[in-house]
Amino acid sequence: MARSRKRLFYAIVFFLLLFIEVLIALFVHDRFVRPYVGDMIVVVVVYCFVRIVIPERFRLMPLWVFLFAVCVEVLQYFRIVEVLGVENNAFLRTLIGTSFAWEDILCYAVGCAVLVVWEVYLWKKK
Repeated sequence: MARSRKRLFYAIVFFLLLFIEVLIALFVHDRFVRPYVGDMIVVVVVYCFVRIVIPERFRLMPLWVFLFAVCVEVLQYFRIVEVLGVENNAFLRTLIGTSFAWEDILCYAVGCAVLVVWEVYLWKKK
């Protein structure tokens, strides 16, 4: 697949999954989809965003996405939203998150495992 086609593919997937994440955040208030599926999808959203910029294969990208997600989660533990003074901004508060949870890190790991499977599939396809 040419670089521009890869970028287009990842841009479409990025915006589609981002839209799904927004729908989940606004309208789903359950105890499974929002907290778990949403966290699994968010690492795929980040991955697709990075792939728009870096369309060529980067073997450890799922690992870097996972580490980024864990860093954001750790910043939540240290109440980064309050430190930055954006606790009254609903958008930023939702985007960054406000509460640390080990379960979130597990969901990020599962999402990144899906990305590893995707990367292996693409690699084997070539």
